[in-house]
Amino acid sequence: MQAITPAQAAALIPDGATVATAGFVGVGHAEAISRAIETRFLSQGHPRDLTLVYGAGQGDRADRGVNHFGHAGLVKRVIGGHWISAPKLGALVQQEAIEAWNLPQGVISHLFRAIAGGKPGVVTRIGLNTFVDPRHDGGRLSQRSAASAIEPRVQRVTLGGELQLFYPALPVQVALIRATTADERGNLSIEQEPFHHDLLALAQAARNSGGLVIAQVKQIVPAGTLDPTRVRVPGILVDHLVIADDPKDHWMTFGEDFDVKYTSPPASRPASPSVGVEPIAAQLPLDARKIIQRRALLELRRLDRPVVNLGIGMPAGLGAVAHEEGVDDFTLTVESGPIGGTPADGPAFGASAWPEAVIDHAAMFDFYDGGGLDIAFLGLAEFDPRGNVNVSRFGDKVSGVGGFINITQSTQRVVFMGTLTNGGLRIETGDGCLRIVQEGRVKKLVPAVGHLSFNGPYVASLGHEILYLTERAVFRLRDGQLTLTEIAPGLDLQRDVLDALGAPVAVADDLALMDSRIFRDQPMRLAEDRRSLV
Repeated sequence: MQAITPAQAAALIPDGATVATAGFVGVGHAEAISRAIETRFLSQGHPRDLTLVYGAGQGDRADRGVNHFGHAGLVKRVIGGHWISAPKLGALVQQEAIEAWNLPQGVISHLFRAIAGGKPGVVTRIGLNTFVDPRHDGGRLSQRSAASAIEPRVQRVTLGGELQLFYPALPVQVALIRATTADERGNLSIEQEPFHHDLLALAQAARNSGGLVIAQVKQIVPAGTLDPTRVRVPGILVDHLVIADDPKDHWMTFGEDFDVKYTSPPASRPASPSVGVEPIAAQLPLDARKIIQRRALLELRRLDRPVVNLGIGMPAGLGAVAHEEGVDDFTLTVESGPIGGTPADGPAFGASAWPEAVIDHAAMFDFYDGGGLDIAFLGLAEFDPRGNVNVSRFGDKVSGVGGFINITQSTQRVVFMGTLTNGGLRIETGDGCLRIVQEGRVKKLVPAVGHLSFNGPYVASLGHEILYLTERAVFRLRDGQLTLTEIAPGLDLQRDVLDALGAPVAVADDLALMDSRIFRDQPMRLAEDRRSLV
């Protein structure tokens, strides 16, 4: 099998095709092919009216990844798990220029497997009582989605006496995937990729739909020379190979050409934390972000060697804070597939430094959906007195839920992390106390969330423990009501906490002070002192 150019690959994609793309934020997207598709559309008007389907968000919040598809006419509809990495697609939603759905990332990953296996779709409880539920929005992001020929994308069904959601399959005409090396028979290995996400499922889904599989690779080697145990996609599934015209279109991540830590075992980790790893939290100021991460670490220490998921953004930095404290008696996982190690943030989110194992994207969601996680830490963008959380949409701005719904509806202990206000918040710490120097302009606690990403009462009814951590206060969901249970030392309850809320909440009779060590710019010594358990 000889390589074709990105432009030749783009010319193979017919108008009206359903195109599924692999990738996870800034990792694993077939950038050269997507760029060529955009270039061809802008110069020739083709391909057009595509249906774009992807699970994890893929982009740099600017121009790369699925942002290349962000043109009216190029895409007719988009079914995506996470949208914040692709603002150009979000702009099309705002303009009502496309049909658009936001479905749970894990559901989409499982849907690729269902399509590959010729199954009618995915049946699951994931998404019930959120905006994905047909009783709410059915996952629709644009009004024109309701009149789509492929509606409904989500249906309520009863099986075995239990309410479930059914997500119907749809054929995949083109799969765009990426690997490191191909041999002349099209077998693909991923030795310089941090994980293998949906590669096999996507290739099988397109092949069994009668479609095309186009793989972007760095190099092609003679047939029969690849280690068969490292081949993630067999050549029988691959139609065309593409080598990027520009090497930058095949960097390991959108931020790094190559970093050995994402593909190396823990035993190869350098003894010095300054060699080949990201800067750790000790090098960062004791700001609101780190304060919240420290309080989250205290929550983590309550459990005996837990299995953990960290969400994007502030939660992803929890691993670095744990490293600073010398705490390592837990296992971090990322929905993209890595198990163990320290999850990366930014454009490398989805990768882990020095992981112990890497499994398929869909297999990780099998584990999550089945209740395998002991605790999960997620972002907190907007919440209300019923404990509901919105991370997916704010007015016309589409962020998407990614794996948020899968994780929050399946994990026994869910911890949300975020500042209490946003936009200009300034704080000071010292002597174990917190001072609010300037309040943020935006109150995150609102009377009712604008988009129902997390249904607090429903998840609490499943027997799950739910916490909300901020830089100055801790809330818990008790008896269906958000309850203030801790306040930072040095603050006035009314002025610094209750007045910063956009709606009233209950205050616990046993209101406690947050651990003063959180607010001192020195190690908390958690590895030495198990009395830090809360």
